[in-house]
Amino acid sequence: MATVSERLGVDSERLWGGTILALLVALVGGSLLLPRIVYDNFIWHYFWGPVEADANSAVCAVRQGGVTEYLSSTSACAAAPEPVAYPGYTLVSEVGYIVVLLLALIGIVFLLRRLDIGTDREFFFALFPFMLFGGALRVVEDANDTGGAEALISYPWNTLVISPVIYVTVFVITLGAVVVSVALERNGTIDDYTKPLFGFGAAALAVTVGYLGVLAATGSNGVTFYPQVITVILVGATLSAAVTWWLIERFAPEINKGTGTIGFVIIWGHAIDGVANVVGLDFMTALGAGRNLVPKHPVNKAIVDFTGATLPESVLAVTGDAWPFLLVKLLAATLVVWVFEEEIFEESPRYTILLLIAILAVGLGPGTRDMLRATFGV
Repeated sequence: MATVSERLGVDSERLWGGTILALLVALVGGSLLLPRIVYDNFIWHYFWGPVEADANSAVCAVRQGGVTEYLSSTSACAAAPEPVAYPGYTLVSEVGYIVVLLLALIGIVFLLRRLDIGTDREFFFALFPFMLFGGALRVVEDANDTGGAEALISYPWNTLVISPVIYVTVFVITLGAVVVSVALERNGTIDDYTKPLFGFGAAALAVTVGYLGVLAATGSNGVTFYPQVITVILVGATLSAAVTWWLIERFAPEINKGTGTIGFVIIWGHAIDGVANVVGLDFMTALGAGRNLVPKHPVNKAIVDFTGATLPESVLAVTGDAWPFLLVKLLAATLVVWVFEEEIFEESPRYTILLLIAILAVGLGPGTRDMLRATFGV
């Protein structure tokens, strides 16, 4: 089947670049010519307004006459004239972010193709610490937004660590590390770009976790440190992944025939997410680490609510209600690993590696955030 670029007779990269340019012209031009309609009621209302409201710890933000006002009362927000922006996502913004994500992924493929990288498994492991870094940076956002405490990072700089801008921040840092690492290899400074790339990610992770450690040591914004929590989560996740891996190797080795070690890393990353939820939501008090946390993701909450409504109180008192989430994560990760057969690597190695990176990121990123939230009490 012919691609869109082939049917149009246009180079795929030029088509992508033209699409980006057309969108920018429409948004920027529309904002200049029709600021009330394009900027206030679309861009600001659905995209930038929620970020501003979140960054200023407001219940909502209201924009009138080119001026933004931050309200702290629910009733005042309800009575305010549109456009009114609330922290969080809307259906319109989620569709917009999906479009941005797809365009970004296509651009990444073009960049990797130009750099002639991303086809080997070492690239997957080189990006591993960046996934941990992304989750850790989200905890900086959580610590900065601790209720009743003064913001550690003031506006507008705190927008860099607020969703969804934080994803752009992590992406730009990662992209910069990739370009620099490849440049070092190409000019003969190093022999393998994946080593400094891994090092950049590890350094970013160390700085971020170190910052959280300083907050815990000084007691800033109520941040503390519970070593027993991170120990239990890491041990629990590693044991869960190891048992799952043993069952695969013992009874169905064909599941991991294509991915190899990458398969175990993916299962481990999703096990981190599962165990962090179980510990953070049900066993913080039992570990002497303060109150149990509340779920911040719809899937977690749905599973917790279902388990709580299904099992008797006597059972829940022992097991908690978040443990099915761990089973779901392990099963889902195993099924995903099963899909990636050896033929897929041979036919489309670059796309396959990118997909595996994305699959690990959607588990390890949130899992790292939940683990560090519980560890630092935020």
